[in-house]
Amino acid sequence: MKQRIIGPEAMPKLGMAPIRRRQLIDAAIMAIHDHGLADTTVSKIAARAGVSAGIVHHYFRDKDDLLFETMRFLLEDLRRTVVERLGQARTPVERVHAIIDSCLADEQFAPEVMAAWLALYGQAKHSPRLLRILSIYARRLRSDLANALKPVIGPERVKAAAEGTVAMIDGLWLQYALHGGPDDPEFPRRLTRAYVDSQIALGRA
Repeated sequence: MKQRIIGPEAMPKLGMAPIRRRQLIDAAIMAIHDHGLADTTVSKIAARAGVSAGIVHHYFRDKDDLLFETMRFLLEDLRRTVVERLGQARTPVERVHAIIDSCLADEQFAPEVMAAWLALYGQAKHSPRLLRILSIYARRLRSDLANALKPVIGPERVKAAAEGTVAMIDGLWLQYALHGGPDDPEFPRRLTRAYVDSQIALGRA
C-alpha cells in the first residue's frame, strides 16, 4: 500500500473536492494513530487537517461516513499496488510473490497505517458497510492467490494453499501491528514466500 500521508503543514487550504477528501482521509488516519478510534472525533480530524469541522461535514455526512471512506481508500490503494505488481510478474510464482509483497509492503508497517487498519478492522464488527468491503477484499485476495497458484499446484490443493498463504499474511501482519513493526520488513515477506514455495514443492513431489 503506497501511503503518502499529507502532513498539516503541506495540506492545501483550498482545492478541488477529491483533493480535500483525500486531505481529510489522511487526517483521519493520523488522528486514529494519535488518539485511537474511540477518541477520534470530527473536531480532532478537522484540527489535524487544519480546517474547520464544518469542512469535514461538507464532504462527509458524519464520522462513520469518513471512517468508511478511509477504509475504502486503504483497500483501494492496496488493490492498486497489487495490480501494479501483478502487471510486472511474468510467471505464476512471481504472481504469487507479487501479491505477498504487496500485502506486506513496507508501507503496510507504517505506524499510522497499522493503527488505522487495526481500528477499522475492529469497528467492522459493528458496521455492516465496513464489514462488507472487508469481505470483498478477503474474497478477492483468496481468488487472486488461487488463480496464481493453479498452474503450479494441483487443483485439489489450491484452496488449502491459498488459505494458508492468507493466514501467513494476516498473521504476520497482525503480530507486527500489535507489537511493533519488523526490524526488517523483508523478513515477513521472505517467510511467506518460503511457505508458498514449500507448498509448490510438495505438489511436485
